[in-house]
Amino acid sequence: MERATVIEQLTPVFRKIFNAPELEITDEMTANDVEGWDSLSHMLLIADVETAFSIKFKLKELNKMRNVGDMIEIILSKA
Repeated sequence: MERATVIEQLTPVFRKIFNAPELEITDEMTANDVEGWDSLSHMLLIADVETAFSIKFKLKELNKMRNVGDMIEIILSKA
């Protein structure tokens, strides 16, 4: 799977969870950059990403995620 394809599939998930139709994700994006990104929305985001990509994150992978770029790299490693 290509990085661009992951971003293309990930963007609508972020837009839905954060109710932000214009949201553009970047590698450097963190919870501090998105209004409404709290612990509950984070859990919903992870669940929707797992569903969208038919993957399951391991706890150690979740702990390694410092930004959206880290999430993309982990998704790519599972593709």
